[in-house]
Amino acid sequence: MRLSLPINTLINLPKPRFLIPFSSRSLSLAFPTPSVHRVPVVSPRLCCCHWFSTKAMTNVGEQSIPSVELKEKIELNEKERKIFDRLLSTLRYCNLDTQLRVAGGWVRDKLLGKESDDIDIAIDNMSGSDFLDKFKEYLSSRDEQVQGDTVIERNPDQSKHLETAKLRIYDQWIDFVNLRSEEYTENSRIPTMKFGTAKEDAYRRDLTINSLFYNINSGSVEDLTERGIDDLKSGKIVTPLPAKATFLDDPLRVLRAIRFGARFGFTLDEELKEAASSEEVRVALGEKISRERIGNEIDLMISGNGPVSAVTYLSELKLFRVVFALPSSAEPSPSENCGSLSQAYLEAMWRLLQTPGIGNFSGEQTRLALYAAMFLPFRKTIYKDNKGKSIPVVNHIFKFSMKRKTSDAETVMNIHQTAERFRPLICPLETKNDVGLDKLDWAADTLEHWKSLPHNDAVVPATSKIRVLTGFLLRDIKDFWHVALLTSLLLSATVDDQEIGQLDFQLEKMRETYLTVEATIHELGLDNIWDVKPLVNGREIMQIAELKGGSLIRVWQQKLLTWQLANPNGTSEECKDWMREIKAKRQRTE
Repeated sequence: MRLSLPINTLINLPKPRFLIPFSSRSLSLAFPTPSVHRVPVVSPRLCCCHWFSTKAMTNVGEQSIPSVELKEKIELNEKERKIFDRLLSTLRYCNLDTQLRVAGGWVRDKLLGKESDDIDIAIDNMSGSDFLDKFKEYLSSRDEQVQGDTVIERNPDQSKHLETAKLRIYDQWIDFVNLRSEEYTENSRIPTMKFGTAKEDAYRRDLTINSLFYNINSGSVEDLTERGIDDLKSGKIVTPLPAKATFLDDPLRVLRAIRFGARFGFTLDEELKEAASSEEVRVALGEKISRERIGNEIDLMISGNGPVSAVTYLSELKLFRVVFALPSSAEPSPSENCGSLSQAYLEAMWRLLQTPGIGNFSGEQTRLALYAAMFLPFRKTIYKDNKGKSIPVVNHIFKFSMKRKTSDAETVMNIHQTAERFRPLICPLETKNDVGLDKLDWAADTLEHWKSLPHNDAVVPATSKIRVLTGFLLRDIKDFWHVALLTSLLLSATVDDQEIGQLDFQLEKMRETYLTVEATIHELGLDNIWDVKPLVNGREIMQIAELKGGSLIRVWQQKLLTWQLANPNGTSEECKDWMREIKAKRQRTE
């Protein structure tokens, strides 16, 4: 399967909503001109969408959007029924004229037939902490104790605008807040909060599909914006109030709209897209929202089930550079279409990860594999910090643009470096032939050590050079070597170092290459080579080589590891004998 992508044209495409059957094994992808829209095509072999150009559609609004099947009513599971009965018992015992409503995501997911443990309850006439006191009073009357409770105070500087009470019932944490309305002042992301009606609370929410309530008192769903149900059925992402005003009040809602659109495969409303891509909203997103909140939303997108759609929207809506805040001093300067290029690499990696036969990747490996693919265009890009030091742009993105863990940046940069080193090893690992491995810059010292081995020895495998070089590579990247191998295969789609021309993702060929290389690495016994302990430890090296310390110990460690990798069945004593032999030869020469 081939994805051929010219990368010197800016992508500016709406996300289509209909599928066309497809059975061909080969597919070319072209970044279309503005008059061309992309249509996803389902491949029965890979169970995923691929893209081709078509002029049949001229307006995404004309596309037929399939309806989403909703439950006629919310069906409570046993735990939910018991929780809600407890809450209603509190109302009766304390003689409270209070309406309790489950808000937002739980209602949406239950209507979609999905289970959810994210129960947030909105109260109409008291604060969450006040209701918590009433609940404790009810439990006390029954000689029972609260499993757990806490009150999280307002902290506007950390985007916590309202006090929240948390209560543990039947091993389930529940959040309690009062219904509220909010007003934003100009140039501020901190709203003025006050008690509000259920309708006001519904309209202040980010999306209509998140504005639904489940009234526990009446056991009914309340659609107070009068379009939440319809938008959920038709698969639309819409804001309850005008999109631009909604986004300027809280620009993070732009990213939430993209995330939910990608998560559910829903279509972004045209007014919403126009507002999201406006200069005012882009500036507000960059200036009013903390980098931690932006990074958290991006992480949720990449870790979700629609990362390609999410990043495509970021590129389409001209938000890519805002979100990832590339340094202005970056060299070489990122191209104007860097977002679409990143999306292309990400999409190819996602397709490969979904391909049958490729191993089971953990959630963390998948997340960082997608980041590594997305940031491939910046793997050689640096910038100068305030002290004039050259820093990789990838490090800047993780550390400053998204405020993610330092380990995330280090892992992704290591994947990039290892992927470059993997490239010349792929063909030898496929063919089990070490031709062409004598001039690897990154392996110069290791190759010198390898040359000192007794190659006429029958116990040294013919594949010893391949095993040694691959072993050192895998010991550096450890259990992320599968990700580095896939990333290296993506690099093989690059026409040249400047990445001008076309990206030619031959997915079927990449899959076959990956499986062949993986099988060879397994055959060479290198699956977990980083866990293999050295046959000779540092103390023994110092004793045999008559060293008192210093850098020579490190040199001997590399030599001995080379011998160990070349002799997979060698023993500790045989390794020490070889060391003594090398030492004796050197002494005679000297």
